[in-house]
Amino acid sequence: MSHSPPPLMANATRDLARFGAALQYEDIPAAVIERIKLSILDSIGCCLFGATLPWTRKVAALVEGEGAQPVASLMGFGRKSSVSLAVLVNSTAGHAFELDDIHKESIVHAGSLATPVALALAEQSGAMTGRNVITAMVAGYEVGHRVGNAATMSLFFRGFHPQGTSGVFVAAATAARALQLDASQFQHALGIAGSQAGGLMAAQEGAMVKRFHSGRAAQSGVYSALLAKLGFTGITDVLEAPYGGFLSTLSDQPNPSRLTAGLGETWETLQVGYKPHASVTSIHTALDALADIMREHGLKADDIRAVEAGLSPMTYLHCAWEYKAQGVTAAQMNLYYGLAVIALDGMAFTRQYREDRLRDPRIIDFIQRITACVDPEIESMGAAFRHAARVKVTARDGRVFETLALDRRGSPENPLAPADIEHKFSNVVVDCIDGARAARIVQLVRDLERLDTLSELIGLVAAPVEI
Repeated sequence: MSHSPPPLMANATRDLARFGAALQYEDIPAAVIERIKLSILDSIGCCLFGATLPWTRKVAALVEGEGAQPVASLMGFGRKSSVSLAVLVNSTAGHAFELDDIHKESIVHAGSLATPVALALAEQSGAMTGRNVITAMVAGYEVGHRVGNAATMSLFFRGFHPQGTSGVFVAAATAARALQLDASQFQHALGIAGSQAGGLMAAQEGAMVKRFHSGRAAQSGVYSALLAKLGFTGITDVLEAPYGGFLSTLSDQPNPSRLTAGLGETWETLQVGYKPHASVTSIHTALDALADIMREHGLKADDIRAVEAGLSPMTYLHCAWEYKAQGVTAAQMNLYYGLAVIALDGMAFTRQYREDRLRDPRIIDFIQRITACVDPEIESMGAAFRHAARVKVTARDGRVFETLALDRRGSPENPLAPADIEHKFSNVVVDCIDGARAARIVQLVRDLERLDTLSELIGLVAAPVEI
């Protein structure tokens, strides 16, 4: 059996580790700090809402049965566990409802990994400031996203879940910086984490385990950093190794140059976007295109005879499969369900993905009017436009409306304003925490770089949620 190694980026793992270990708050541009603060707020909202959901609560029940030393809070539970078990629960919660932030090129939701890791380690230490948390998270975002970039969409097309694979590097780098590991220890932390990468995309078709991939990636990142601090060794060239390395094993077409291109000058954190819909990011452009057509032309669901969606090959593979009411996860990943609830409700948020809606006869009926295909023009645009969508609506009276949308709402190219992220946070948590608590969390995150202690913020996110 022969192995064809990808072109190597010599010492890429070492160089990323040196960058992460040396990163100081003062090195971080103001725009990056503001983006991380938005991600922290967005992620806390995801974790608190996620704490109400059955899959998160099952993981929490398992963790409670472990009886670990109580040093880090389970967000929204009012209880504590070890750091590694707390992040297992909290990162599962953060990825529990397809609401967490997204970096398009790497296909990683870093917020649901880095936020729980940084806050758990801050709580355990009692000595981390807001600036320490920001610095640790930026290290995680910069390292982890670059790993995902280098893996390319090939990793996804092979059936691996980027959150559970590339995501371990987000968590490991966040933990390594929070623990103030030196460059050598940081490199070993990455080398340990790479061996823990895992997660299969078949989980999107009805399994709770997709959410757990995030929890396990966060837990693996914490273990990796803690072991490295103890002198445990990992694969020192884990990213670039030509045989058995992360890129050579998980990707058929890696682009190793993306690991360190512009490191310290081009900030991948600024390429993070946010989700206005509680569904897989890949379909957001199509959802908004349908909503825009209906609003502009005064259409209701009953006025529509047919909806045609033209997609990128990645989005078609990922999301345009037959809807079978297999569960909440499957509905959130499915193009047809998402378009149907947009047509019927005008939104695709938390209440549209409740169990009692998944077999709604009106949704099932509308789905029969939708078709999807790969759009040749979008395909020719390449990976940068994998979220683009062409939506054509035929009304029952014969009128035809069509639009081509290239950049989804909430992406860096078509961003939500900070006020929009705060509004989203309030709407996500409205049913599980009171307004005063939500408003105080918003204020503390706004002022994060000025906080000498995280105790009040951690106390607010740790307190029990309403179910």
